[in-house]
Amino acid sequence: MAKLFRAVIMGPPGSGKGTISERIAQRFGLTHLSSGDFVRENIAANTDAGVLAKTYIERGLLVPDHVMTRLLLPRLEEMTRHSWLMDGFPRTLAQAKALNSTCDLDLVISLNIPYETLKERLSERWIHPASGRVYNMGFNPPHVQGRDDISGEPLIQHDDDKPEALVARLRHYKDVAKPIIDLYKSKGILHTFSGTETDRIWPYINSLLSNKIPGTSQADTQCIPMP
Repeated sequence: MAKLFRAVIMGPPGSGKGTISERIAQRFGLTHLSSGDFVRENIAANTDAGVLAKTYIERGLLVPDHVMTRLLLPRLEEMTRHSWLMDGFPRTLAQAKALNSTCDLDLVISLNIPYETLKERLSERWIHPASGRVYNMGFNPPHVQGRDDISGEPLIQHDDDKPEALVARLRHYKDVAKPIIDLYKSKGILHTFSGTETDRIWPYINSLLSNKIPGTSQADTQCIPMP
């Protein structure tokens, strides 16, 4: 039976997880799974877990572990024939342990971005709430200022992306992420990349995955199953 490839990408808000995930998916043929997309899909579909998640989000609270695992794990269990990259999950040690009970990860990418870089990126970040599409006024602005490119609806800036909330938000990420990072480090699957620019970090990630996914060459953009 062919061996599939499963990976997770971690990083603080503004670290470029989404951008790098899209590049990995395109380059290596992995399915990009976004926890944020799963949450929005379940809310839109009015599933039990989606309704529950919405009650927390509307109060400005983090969706708790038992709701997140209820949203995501059944979807992963359906993807027994796919290689994938998960972005945005796990965010707590409890979620990481729940994920471990569902599947064996091959690799975890952790992005280590300096605080000043994150502060600059997030202060220029605007979001289309309905879809989760993210814009950056510095390097990825919308075609029309303040409007989503596809729907034309207004963009918003999250309160927790504003400078006064950012220090606490990044400190919280660091505290919560540390035990997850320690767990994956102990398993020998953690790879950390540091830098201030996604374009400078990407070649190292590309090289790592080219070596980790047998059969991949520079001319091949599909994930080749391991024998």
